[in-house]
Amino acid sequence: MSNLEKGLFDKLQQSANVNPDDIYKTAEAVKNANFNDEQTVRQLVQHLSRIANKRISKEKEDKIVASIISNQIPMDLQSLNQYFEK
Repeated sequence: MSNLEKGLFDKLQQSANVNPDDIYKTAEAVKNANFNDEQTVRQLVQHLSRIANKRISKEKEDKIVASIISNQIPMDLQSLNQYFEK
């Protein structure tokens, strides 16, 4: 794991109380997933919500899914790290 990945996972653990191993395993599991497929993205969002123990409304889930499908969420780790710093 690179320092950038470790830093991102540490931020997730601190801010959302998420085990970095759970995030890493999830990332490995969806490495080749089709992020243009609404059902796949929705399942991933729901899974991440469960492991973070954070309920999200249907409306927020819809917005997250739409953002991912339309490529409006940064997908590389450096951009994601900056995204979480905001």
